[in-house]
Order: sequence, then C-alpha cells, then structure tokens
Amino acid sequence: MLTHRSIRPMLLLVQMPKAQHGPSQLKPPVLPRPPGSKALHGRPQLLSRQGPEKTGRQGQPQGPGLRTRLLVTALFGAGLGGAWLAMRAEKEQQQQQRRTEALRQASVGQGDFSLLDHFGQARCKADFRGQWVLMYFGFTHCPDICPDELEKLVQVVRQLEAEPGLPPVQPIFITVDPERDSVAAMARYVQDFHPRLLGLTGSPEQVAQVSHSYRVYYSAGPKDEDQDYIVDHSIAIYLLNPDGLFTDYYGRARSAEQIADSVRHHMAAFRSVLH
Repeated sequence: MLTHRSIRPMLLLVQMPKAQHGPSQLKPPVLPRPPGSKALHGRPQLLSRQGPEKTGRQGQPQGPGLRTRLLVTALFGAGLGGAWLAMRAEKEQQQQQRRTEALRQASVGQGDFSLLDHFGQARCKADFRGQWVLMYFGFTHCPDICPDELEKLVQVVRQLEAEPGLPPVQPIFITVDPERDSVAAMARYVQDFHPRLLGLTGSPEQVAQVSHSYRVYYSAGPKDEDQDYIVDHSIAIYLLNPDGLFTDYYGRARSAEQIADSVRHHMAAFRSVLH
C-alpha cells in the first residue's frame, strides 16, 4: 500500500516538466511501481522526440508558400527583362534607320562608274545590283593599312558566308593608284586575300570619278629616288545594298565582328525601293 507520504513526492516529480526549460533538459520522471515490476520510461522519450520536430516546423517558412513567391518573382523579373530588351531593340532599329536616311541624304555613291576588274572585264555599278557589296579604296603598294583593312573586310565576308541563311556579300577593292595598279597588278594582289575579292582599276579619270562619287580623298606623295611613292587616302569600308545604294561605312576603329553585326542588321531591315 502507498502511503500519503509516498504519493506527495510522486506528484512533485510529475509536475517538474512544466518548468521553462528546453526539451533537452527534461529528465524522465520516475513513476512509482509495484514491487517486482520494471520501470517505464517510454512516454517521456516520445515527448522528447516530438519537441524538436514542432519547433523546427514553427521556425521555418512553409515550403509551398516560398516556392510560389520565388516563382512569381522570377516571372516578374523575366517580364521586365523582356520588355527592356524589346525597347532596346526598337531604339537601336530607330537609330539605324535615322543613320541610314542621313547617309542617303548625303548623296554618297550616286551615279554609275565604269572600271576594269582584275580579269580585264568592264564593270559598272549595275553589275552588282541584287548583291550586298563591301567595298574598299586603296592601292597595292600600301605598306600596312590597306592589307590590314582588306584582311578585316574578308574576315567579315567569311563570317557572313558561314551563316547559310544570309545572302552572299561581294568584296570589292578599288585602286586609288591607277598609274601603278594595272589589271595584272590587281590580279596578283587580290589573290592573297579571298577567292571572290574583285579588284577594280581604270584610267586616272575613271578612278577620280568613282572616288569622287564615294567622297574618297586621295593624293599621291612625292616620289623617292626609286620612283616609289605613298598615296594618302581616306580609310573606310563601304556597304552597298542590293539596290546599289550606299548604306553604311566603317572606319578603322570598327572590328570585323562589329561590321558583320551591322551588316546583319542592315540585311534584316532591307526593303528594296526599286520594285
């Protein structure tokens, strides 16, 4: 029989877990047991396992709510990014259109020309109608600038050739030194750059006429004791569209990649005015 004195300590032990302690500090109470029976500690252990689980769930945000917020944020950011890219593309297109219109009003490349290619065949501007043309003015005795610019020009042509969906681009090299750059001299020179690079030459009057049409400045310097001289001239690569109209130009500072990108934009925006 349990006496009154033995029951009171038992009640005190049962009430002890109500103290403000963390779950790890609770000690399983010792329950009174009849003689010959074993102590039972199962229930307090279950309580100690359940405590941390509840605390963890209360301390963290619910999974579905967090995922939803992240998804909404991502979709909102994607929408803003798409709108910004669309506005940027539209602005660039408008700037390109204004630039093209300004260049057309400058009357560059107006009129026709008559020259000889490096095969000795007569050529005029109408021969290249229906093609995109990249054109450079220089001379075969140029020590460095002309070879560098022609190499850049053919790099652009090769980049565009590698894209099957784009129309071909015809590279052209026009001399500003007709006294030395004969048909044969042009043939020897252009073969070192690209198999489709076409060299054009002519009489001093013919070269002066085409150079003036494209606003190309050139002037032969004084001759040395070997009768050699340098020709000072404008440095630019010209782009003509399939209508034969001057569309853009690129100075020395523009890289082959930048020029190729510009040509792609012009191709995408091109609408013939001759039909």
